[in-house]
Amino acid sequence: MEQDSKKDIVLIVDALNLFTRHFVAHPATGESGQHVGGIVGFLYALTNFAEMYRPESIVVVWEGGGSKRKRDLYKDYKQRRRPAKLNRFYDGDIPDTVENRNHQISVLIKVLENTPIIQIYVPECEADDVIGYISKYVYKDTRKLIVSSDKDFYQLLDSKTIIYSPTWKKLVTSKEVVEKFGISPENFCLAKAVCGDPSDNIGGVKGAGFKSLAKRFSELRYDDPFLIDDLIRRCNEMISEGVTLKIIDNIQSSENLIRRNWRLMYLDTQNLASSQINKIENIIDTFSPSRNKINVMRILLKEGIQKFNVDRMFLSFKFVG
Repeated sequence: MEQDSKKDIVLIVDALNLFTRHFVAHPATGESGQHVGGIVGFLYALTNFAEMYRPESIVVVWEGGGSKRKRDLYKDYKQRRRPAKLNRFYDGDIPDTVENRNHQISVLIKVLENTPIIQIYVPECEADDVIGYISKYVYKDTRKLIVSSDKDFYQLLDSKTIIYSPTWKKLVTSKEVVEKFGISPENFCLAKAVCGDPSDNIGGVKGAGFKSLAKRFSELRYDDPFLIDDLIRRCNEMISEGVTLKIIDNIQSSENLIRRNWRLMYLDTQNLASSQINKIENIIDTFSPSRNKINVMRILLKEGIQKFNVDRMFLSFKFVG
């Protein structure tokens, strides 16, 4: 493939995940001293990804206020999450971190409206579920690169889908997941449903972790689906065979918990209303790319951002759209 040609790959960005990483860590400030690290870091990251992978499309997915369906299923879902940290490089006090964060996000949205990047925001819907849907259905037959540090997306890994993890600072494929966790992407959601997810306030089976599951259930390592029914059946068989392990007893007695967690974590259509699916598809189908460099420069200058390389960013989007 020639170096200046585009690749048949779609870049899908978990927007709040990527933004928060830069909001917390990037030291940039505007001319008046306000923190703008989230904006600058996010835009440079997009530029770098576009330069490296030359995608034919970039889809940025924003959080839609959380999932009502998931809260109806489990009222404590994502309760008591720790607040976002203050930017550790900021010199001085930030009177209202939430206000600053929200302002930076609103500026980013305005900037991206003037580029060939698709932005998706669906009310009462999590970005995870939107990304899962477009990965499985909208871009089913297209190569995809998902940008996120969220392990929930490991279940989407396949021959056409890879992940760039800002935490690992590298590409994550099925091979890396199996090597690190001993569990295949095909069975990763089941393992996570058993282990739970403290970051989302989802309790798991007592004593269960990825390593213990991989050790006791070798079936999880392979690409063949190992379902909840298979897991419970295997536990019953082991108990009948005289295996006396607490983790086996705990899993066997926690079937309802595991099924609830699966419904919360599995990325498909069960947590999306038909109206939300229609909105996702309509946004993508009717999208009209823009390349208004002047507007972008005006928006950034208004925020006191004078050193960001707008020309480089638009050049990186040469093949997008």
